[in-house]
Amino acid sequence: MISSFLSMASSPLTFAPTPRLSPVPPHTLPSITQIKNLWGRRVLIQLRVKCLTEPSRDLEAEAETRSSSSSSSPLSSSSDSSGISTYSWCAGLGGIGLVETSYLTYLKLTNSDAFCPIGGGTCGDILNSDYASVYGVPLPLIGMFAYGFVTIFGIQLAGKNFPFKMDENNARLILLGSTTSMAAASAYFLYILSTKFAGASCSYCLLSALLSFSLFFTTLKAFGLQEIQKVVGLQLCLGGLVIALLSTSYNTSQSVPVSSAELDLQPFTTEITRESSPLTLALAKHLNSIGAKMYGAFWCSHCQEQKQMFGREAAKLLDYVECFPDGYRKGIKIAKACADARIEGFPTWVINGEVLSGEQELAELARVSGFKLDDFVQLN
Repeated sequence: MISSFLSMASSPLTFAPTPRLSPVPPHTLPSITQIKNLWGRRVLIQLRVKCLTEPSRDLEAEAETRSSSSSSSPLSSSSDSSGISTYSWCAGLGGIGLVETSYLTYLKLTNSDAFCPIGGGTCGDILNSDYASVYGVPLPLIGMFAYGFVTIFGIQLAGKNFPFKMDENNARLILLGSTTSMAAASAYFLYILSTKFAGASCSYCLLSALLSFSLFFTTLKAFGLQEIQKVVGLQLCLGGLVIALLSTSYNTSQSVPVSSAELDLQPFTTEITRESSPLTLALAKHLNSIGAKMYGAFWCSHCQEQKQMFGREAAKLLDYVECFPDGYRKGIKIAKACADARIEGFPTWVINGEVLSGEQELAELARVSGFKLDDFVQLN
C-alpha cells in the first residue's frame, strides 16, 4: 500500500473537468471495493496538498513559541507586571543612591554639616565618626562609586549593550556580585549603628541600606531557583569577604578622627555664657541625683552646645566626664572611665543604663531620666 502511495505521489496529477453526473442504472453502480478505492485516492490527494501547505504554518507557530519562551526565560531581563525590566529597576535605584552618596561625599570633603531630618545632631556624629571611613577612604565616596557602577551597568544591560562583549549570563553575575557586596556592607553598617550608636538615628544610613537591599533582591529575582543554588556559594564568599574587610579596617583604626592624628591639643575650657533657667537647674539636679553621666571631650563642639543648653549654673551640676583630660596628641589613649564605658562619640549620655549618643534635647533627657516636665511646669 505504501509503494502504491509513493507511485501516486510521484506521478504527475492531471485534472480534468468533472463531467456532470447522470443517472446510472442500478446494474452499473460501482461495487463497495471500487468506492473505497476512489475515496482513498481522494483522501491521498488531499493529504498531499495539505503536506505542501502546512509547514509554513508550523514554522510561524514555532517562531511564536520561541519568542514567548525567550521572553519568559530567566536568562532574559525579567520584567514585572508594569513591564519595567530588572536592569531598569537597578539603574533607577542605583541613581537614587548615587545622588545621596554624592551629597554626603561633598559634605565630607568640605567638612560641612549634614541636614538631618531625623536624628538631629546624632546624624552628623555618625557621619563624622571613625566608622565613616574605610582604610582612610570616606565611606560616602566608596558608596558613590558603587551606586554609580550599578547605575551605568544597569542602563547598558537594559539596552542590551553588554560591555566588553560579554554575554548576558556573565553580565548578570557581575551585577549580582555587586549588589550582594553592597547588601552585605549595609547589613554590617546596621549592626554597627545598633551596637555602637544605640539610641541614635541616621536617615541617610537607613536610606542607603534600603536601597542596597532593594537592589540585591531585585537582581536576585531575575535568577531562577536552580540558578540561585549554583551561585549561592559565590554570594556567601563575597559577603564574608566584605564583612571581613570592614571589620579589619575598624579594628585597626584609632578612636580619634584621622584628620586629628597629627594635632597636639592642650586642654582648654570654653566659657558658657547662657544663664540657667529654673527648669534646666531642676533637670541638672535630677540627672545628678540618679547618677546620669555625660561623656565628652574638651575639643567637641557638640559637647559645648549641650552645656550651653543647660546654662552656666546648671552645667556645673552635671556629672561630666572628660575623656581626654591630659589633652590630645598622637598616641594618647582615651581616659579609662570612657574606655570602660565604650564611648565611641561625643557627647554620650548614660542614663539608667541607656546610652544616648550625640547632643540631646532637654525633653529627651527628661523622658529617659524620668523627670516630670509637666509637674515642674505646674509647680512653677
